[in-house]
Amino acid sequence: MKTLIVAGAALAAAVLVVSCSSTPPPAPLPAPETPVAPPPVAIAPSQPKDQCGMDEARAYVGKNRTQLPAAVDPTRWRVACTTCPVTMDFRPDRLNILFDADTGTVKEVKCG
Repeated sequence: MKTLIVAGAALAAAVLVVSCSSTPPPAPLPAPETPVAPPPVAIAPSQPKDQCGMDEARAYVGKNRTQLPAAVDPTRWRVACTTCPVTMDFRPDRLNILFDADTGTVKEVKCG
């Protein structure tokens, strides 16, 4: 019986040692990767198609409006001062020639 008590005491001591000793905590899991969007692709802005003859009319910028050609087609050309009221309808085939009301100098040409 003495052997049994010693064996029981040894078993209890082993259980006590095992239960009191702690194993190191597991290593923390790595943080999940955040998905990253691919870098934007640089796309050159497309130039609007010149449907109204704006490229040729740029030669009038800086000149007096009296130097505009006499044969102006009113359905395709609109000559107005920069402060004058005009309709807001957009027509890509219409050339707008805008001049300064005080000096008569052409300031801008644009389609619309």
